[in-house]
Amino acid sequence: MTERKGKAMLKRLAATLALAAGLGSLSMLAVPSAQAADAHFVLISHAPDSDSWWNTIKNAIKQADEDFNVETDYRNPPNGDIADMARLIEQAAARNYDGVATTIADFDVLKSSIGKVTQKKIPLVTLNSGTEEQSAKLGAIMHVGQPEYVAGQAAGEKAKAAGVKSFLCVNHFATNSVSFDRCRGFADAIGADYKSSTVDTGTDPTEIQSKVSAYLRNHPNTGAILTLGPVPAAATLKAVQQMGLAGKIYFATFDFSDDIAKAIRAGTIQFAIDQQPYLQGYIPVAVLAIAKKEHTTDPVNIRQLLEANPKFKQRLETYGLQPSYGKRDIRSGPGFITKENLDKVVKYAGQYR
Repeated sequence: MTERKGKAMLKRLAATLALAAGLGSLSMLAVPSAQAADAHFVLISHAPDSDSWWNTIKNAIKQADEDFNVETDYRNPPNGDIADMARLIEQAAARNYDGVATTIADFDVLKSSIGKVTQKKIPLVTLNSGTEEQSAKLGAIMHVGQPEYVAGQAAGEKAKAAGVKSFLCVNHFATNSVSFDRCRGFADAIGADYKSSTVDTGTDPTEIQSKVSAYLRNHPNTGAILTLGPVPAAATLKAVQQMGLAGKIYFATFDFSDDIAKAIRAGTIQFAIDQQPYLQGYIPVAVLAIAKKEHTTDPVNIRQLLEANPKFKQRLETYGLQPSYGKRDIRSGPGFITKENLDKVVKYAGQYR
């Protein structure tokens, strides 16, 4: 090979490489890479894998991630074991997430693990179970959930307006002391004694139906029934129907299901008390994102920025959601599902409602 030919080949090779590099740059311009997340959070729940109620919260987390350009991991103990949950919280502290959201399934068991998060000055938001007071003690920015006494009281006010003066509270999870707050709030609103009005039924549907039937036979002047979830609602509906009381006794329930939807449409259940789980997934992520971006943990400032956020407002309108706001908390409930808004709730049930 001569020197002249060798130089010519080198020039052609250089030109080819330059063209390839240029085309590569053009292709990169034509297909931009995904924008990196501004922050990485984790939301830890106490729910076992089998609890489908949390699917709505998981969907809400994804939408909040999209709206605020963040990434949030969802973690939970597969079997619902609180000790496993405590370890998940400790792992979150060790991983140095930009923010942690967690339920307070058991304050005494979890407070030490959650303390490891706040000791590292990782922003914390609590949600779902637990109280505003417990959230404050743990050093959280705010709590997002439904105050159970307030929810029961609001339901009782509706019953009182309809002339109800006595009721039966069907408590299927009496092992959880917070459940009694629902019964107590309803009782206080109508002026009844919640202890004598509450029956510990357990979770077996057959046993619930039997105990409700027995109570109503022994207390024929009972003006209303309050159930605390879908399982006791379905079992109580059977008791009411068998006793010929469907549509004759005032019936309210917490939470939502297909059976409850049908009963509301039929007029057997007056309303369902809705804690709007979507908000319990979306708002904690949004709060942590705002705290990160604005470098603030002031709950009032964060709340104002969230309320003004157009993407958040659009989510509320689309799904028919109504949060309420306290001094240092955002309440996801109580909302109420009635005949008037039933169709919208059914449309998004299990996904965003």
